[in-house]
Amino acid sequence: MSGTELDRAAAPPALAPWEVAAPLVRAARAGDAMALNDLMELLLPYVGRLCRPIALADSADAVQEAMIVIFRSLGKLKDPSALYAWVRTITVREAIRVSRRAGRETPVEDVGDRPTGTDAELACDVHDVLGRLSPEHRAILVLRELEGLDEHTVGGTLGLARGTVKSRLHRARRSFRAAWLA
Repeated sequence: MSGTELDRAAAPPALAPWEVAAPLVRAARAGDAMALNDLMELLLPYVGRLCRPIALADSADAVQEAMIVIFRSLGKLKDPSALYAWVRTITVREAIRVSRRAGRETPVEDVGDRPTGTDAELACDVHDVLGRLSPEHRAILVLRELEGLDEHTVGGTLGLARGTVKSRLHRARRSFRAAWLA
């Protein structure tokens, strides 16, 4: 065995995020301020990743609002191993709420031509097109296409029936495609 193989064999297996978070949740709920701090630091990148494509320019506000709700509601979480699904639900709802409140929606029909080119330009173009969709359509696209969640899980997160998820996802994809090709 080489040195690298020995290192891998001796190293403990990496824990899944929810396995790391569950003891922190328990400790934080018992009053451990350090565990609460570690938990918030663990969740912040995930919350930010969800908020950015939904709340767009207001994503920092959405992240802050979601983290406040998570902090205040931690005692209501029944199963610490379900933390990430619980956080996802809170985060998406807060991102939609903040985005609606900001009222920064632009109708799809107003999309102009976009240049093609580098990955940075492509990311900017996708961000521009997402900004022209409703917060509900952005949320459903993020959960389904970026997070890879199935329709049942998306429905649970957004509080929608499966049929509503399917029709909203269809409309969101159609709106995105129309804005992209405009």
